[in-house]
Amino acid sequence: MTTKRDLKFTRVTHLRGPNIWTYRPVIEVWVDIGDLEQFPSNTLPGLTDRLTSWLPSLIEHRCGVGERGGFVERLHEGTWAAHILEHIVLELQNLAGMRTGFGKTRKAAEPSLYKMAFRTRQEQVGRAALAAGRELLLAAIENTPYDVSATVTELRELSDSLCLGPSTAHIVDAGTNRTIPWMRLNDGNLVQLGFGKNQRRIWTAETDQTSAIAEGISSDKDLTKSLLKSCGVPVPEGTLVHSAEEAWEAAQDIGLPVVLKPYDGNHGRGVSLDLKTEADVVAAFKLADRKGDGSAVIVEQFIAGNEHRVLVVGKKVVAVAAGEAAWVTGDGKSNIIELVDDQINSDPRRGTTEEFPLNALGPQNGAEIILELERQGFTAYDIPPKGHPVLIQRNGNVAFDVTDDIHPSIAAMATLAARVVGLDVAGVDLVVEDISKPLSSQRGAVIEVNAGPGLLSHLKPASGKPRDIGTAIIDHLFPNQVNGRIPIVGVAGSSGSTLISRLIAHLLHVSGKHVGLACSNGLFLDQRQIDVKNGLNWDAGQRLLINRSIEAAVFETSNRMILTEGLVYDKCAVGVVTEIDEAAAIKELAEFYITDADKVVNVVRTQVDVILPGGHAVLNADHPRIIELAAMCDGEVIFFSANASLPAITTHRAQGGRVVFLRNNSIVLAAGAEESALLPLSSLKPTKAAQPVNVMAAVAAAWALNISPELIEAGLRTFESTPKKSPY
Repeated sequence: MTTKRDLKFTRVTHLRGPNIWTYRPVIEVWVDIGDLEQFPSNTLPGLTDRLTSWLPSLIEHRCGVGERGGFVERLHEGTWAAHILEHIVLELQNLAGMRTGFGKTRKAAEPSLYKMAFRTRQEQVGRAALAAGRELLLAAIENTPYDVSATVTELRELSDSLCLGPSTAHIVDAGTNRTIPWMRLNDGNLVQLGFGKNQRRIWTAETDQTSAIAEGISSDKDLTKSLLKSCGVPVPEGTLVHSAEEAWEAAQDIGLPVVLKPYDGNHGRGVSLDLKTEADVVAAFKLADRKGDGSAVIVEQFIAGNEHRVLVVGKKVVAVAAGEAAWVTGDGKSNIIELVDDQINSDPRRGTTEEFPLNALGPQNGAEIILELERQGFTAYDIPPKGHPVLIQRNGNVAFDVTDDIHPSIAAMATLAARVVGLDVAGVDLVVEDISKPLSSQRGAVIEVNAGPGLLSHLKPASGKPRDIGTAIIDHLFPNQVNGRIPIVGVAGSSGSTLISRLIAHLLHVSGKHVGLACSNGLFLDQRQIDVKNGLNWDAGQRLLINRSIEAAVFETSNRMILTEGLVYDKCAVGVVTEIDEAAAIKELAEFYITDADKVVNVVRTQVDVILPGGHAVLNADHPRIIELAAMCDGEVIFFSANASLPAITTHRAQGGRVVFLRNNSIVLAAGAEESALLPLSSLKPTKAAQPVNVMAAVAAAWALNISPELIEAGLRTFESTPKKSPY
């Protein structure tokens, strides 16, 4: 039988915030599977075997069955191409190192059209995985070759270049575990944690508490040593030199053996240890001068012992890694290059990317290794005698966890060194013979204090326990379990949402907060309109959340924005739903295949789904479908209506819940049996837009935010419904 076997994407949308599918960013794809609608997987010979052969890890997908192997079971039973594509795309991302698991596929109104959504941590990688997944699935269906390994390699390289680095991602994940929201501020590793006034920023291991002065001190190694020494931190004696001759003179004055390193060096580049002869010192000077900026070279006393990196966060030592020299042993047949590849680089812990705890030794370390070999009488092409040990690298292998072994006196020395320099996150490099013994019983010294220290040696040590550095940094930035959030109010509904948003923002402003507002009238900061364009879009909302002056924010939400971009924020303190005009919404959203009332409610529900557990849903009790949304709220519910006798109002009051209603043309706030009357509606400035139901919605939201009735009344009296007179 001849069939047209193809998959066409009719729409691909990156939903960057909470959406109708899930709380996290997804890519939504409309997939037309054409004639494959007539051919579920169990009717396509060999398809399941090819897919499980090419992607054996599909066995881990639980799918709707709810257990390991669930998706493969669905393949055997028969499932459709769009659903298969969902799982392939998820697995390709997983294999590329971008772990994800959420996906859903649903039939659309047209015969062969499906809506499919899958979680992705980076849009471009997700789109690339989607394109690759389509080609892989078609190859499996048609039984043509497909190079899965090459695809995964390409996706991994793309992920490595575009996604957050592993250290930054680890910190962000720790923040997410604390329900701290985050935003990426550039294409690199600059990340905002929290919103508005309560935000903090990190750039991998640097934070917005990392002083520029402290960074400058740490990069000036001579100044660092001088300050440390003056505060009682042991440091090796040393001096700055500008020529090989000065270096040898200084070495003799200090006392051999010595160490030479660039004045501005880092990561062990250009460092030579245990130098005992003039020839060694001269050669080491040339290396250090070449590896540095040429301004100066440091000659300092050599401290015998093991190199350690102590990571200090705040005032605490959170991780310690020990160094290990790299050696090879001659076999009488292989030259040193071959021995390094066979005995060192063959270690699966070594590699050239960040995922490896140890670096592979190669051209990037060439100068240091060549110099080390020369001191032993070898070149890289020499063949050492059988059984002869050859030292390849003295430093640069600080990746062996010894955190649990550090003696309190050494930990105190390291934290003091970080404080003297002024760094809140510091990598303190020190040399001691035994990290577990008191400092007073052995010789030891701090050799460097580094800003922006590398974290991978602690996250993925070559041996020992990985350390939870991310949690330590998050606890440092957000002490006492604060989460960096500001009060956020989201307003959704088919009518009155703009006025309600403006009125809520005005009430927040009257309460003394600096408020941001994004609505259809534009973008506002306190009393100032900063953009007259429609504020119902992702970019406008992000401008508010980035602003450090904002103490609260109000966002009007439209159905179209939920369907095309997702919500701007991950969670909100208050979610307001005013009305649901199902007929008008079905007409407006026809292009999205929103064809019935249930689908309309599912879109609006997104506003309720994101309410924090300690937050409130403010719901219109006049609408049965809105009342149903109360069950979806993780927080509390406040119902509002002009009619105090509605069952939803009376039942909620009887259960001790909060309601807002009208009595004798005055707004009443009630919590259970307790009531407090507010401003009579007749006191409001007459306006067609400020209908009682809209005013009650705004009042209920303000009440949920703990604004006092007196301030709410003052805000209502001073509110101007026309934006020309007042931004709100």
